[in-house]
Amino acid sequence: MSKFKMAEYIWLDGATPTRYVRSKARVVDVGSNPSIKDFPEWSFDGSSTNQAEGHDSDCILKPVSFIADPIRGEGNFLVMTEVYTPDDQPHESNSRAQLRAVLDAGAAAQEPWAGFEQEYTLFANRTPLGWPESGFPGPQGPYYCGVGADEVHGREIAEHHAKVCLEAGLIYYGLNAEVMPGQWEFQIGFRGDPKEACDVLNISDHVWFGRWLLYRVAEEYDVSVSTHNKPVRGDWNGAGMHTNFSTRDTRDPKKGRAAIDAAVEALAAKHQEHIVLYGAGLERRLTGLHETCDINTFRAGAADRGASIRIPKPVDQKGYGYFEDRRPGANADPYLVAARLCTTVCGVDEAVMQFNSWPREETQLAAVAAE
Repeated sequence: MSKFKMAEYIWLDGATPTRYVRSKARVVDVGSNPSIKDFPEWSFDGSSTNQAEGHDSDCILKPVSFIADPIRGEGNFLVMTEVYTPDDQPHESNSRAQLRAVLDAGAAAQEPWAGFEQEYTLFANRTPLGWPESGFPGPQGPYYCGVGADEVHGREIAEHHAKVCLEAGLIYYGLNAEVMPGQWEFQIGFRGDPKEACDVLNISDHVWFGRWLLYRVAEEYDVSVSTHNKPVRGDWNGAGMHTNFSTRDTRDPKKGRAAIDAAVEALAAKHQEHIVLYGAGLERRLTGLHETCDINTFRAGAADRGASIRIPKPVDQKGYGYFEDRRPGANADPYLVAARLCTTVCGVDEAVMQFNSWPREETQLAAVAAE
């Protein structure tokens, strides 16, 4: 058997207003039990990913985490990377570096955890999977967590995706059919095992790995995946990425309720700062008509899926745990969602949060370049 294996290097591009994963593969000789340091840096053409100009196009991929590659099989790897400039600075689009900066600025002391509920819509050509070629399916109601070929479309893709996520070692929690036909959700986050790393950086990596695997699996069915916040206009649910968040204090039985109340108060004061980072076209989803408040309203409540922040009923009853931010859209960047939540809830200096919008302002880009 050859000692050489394949490593798929994955990164986030600089597309606006919504960023996507890119990847390319190379042969590596890293042994059977590698560390992240065994994967070499690599360059790519940033002019083709909205991350450089053609006259100076090289960008650098720095490996930061890796998992087993369930597509190519045993001994191969998927490698998450950060994009750097040739002079060894985080690229202006490097949102993972932003999350690291927030953690280093003090948020890490609160041991923030996150779990993401990633919704997506499957399309066959320009039509959501299972929809008639013209007209619409029956009204929403029977599709959420439905069973049967008349209610559910694309289960084989969702199940195939679950299989490869588990084989890859992701902290994959579960899946379900969503409210709109052709729409699904997978979750990444705490599964009850305290040995699993549920910190915001690792879980955000796992969401991006999960998205890459979803796109890759859907290729095999000739189906495309959309994370658009409102894939079909009209009386149909949008697609979100509800984010479950906790800190050491919110999880503490003695401090939990007070810490959750303080977090809600802080989030209310920073509502707009969160909205601008929670996904392009979010106003089409947050109308107040299909779960969650309208985009200009902030409200929190126990077991309230119409609120911006939902306190799960068991958490409300026992007085500690986590809360759910229902505002992030399906196309949001989990690194930025986590960075924004950590900044607000953990009381990090706002100056550290250089990503105040995406695309970022020129003044913000200059500030990061000088770091």
